[in-house]
Amino acid sequence: MTQEERLAILNRFRIISITEGISLLVLIFIAMPLKWIFELPDMVTYVGWIHGVLFILYMLVLFPTSRKLRWDFRKAVFGVIAAVLPFGPFLFDRKLKNEEKLIAEKG
Repeated sequence: MTQEERLAILNRFRIISITEGISLLVLIFIAMPLKWIFELPDMVTYVGWIHGVLFILYMLVLFPTSRKLRWDFRKAVFGVIAAVLPFGPFLFDRKLKNEEKLIAEKG
């Protein structure tokens, strides 16, 4: 696999990861308070649905990405755990930025 292909795979995953992380934060810090404080449950319905789709997409892309980029088991598990924690995808993205630098330097 070429350097460009590895970078493309990593960048695609990073975009999905950050988008999923943002959707979780919107759900927790905007939609849930609107539901419970202001009695506006519709936001949770829509944002929750969007977040659910993004979470499934994240998981579907995580495993092929980890296989193609030859991540060790711990890194793949960290990716799974990061998806369910607020701010987790952003912490995982830090590791991915470092990997991106390593791939670019090897080229």
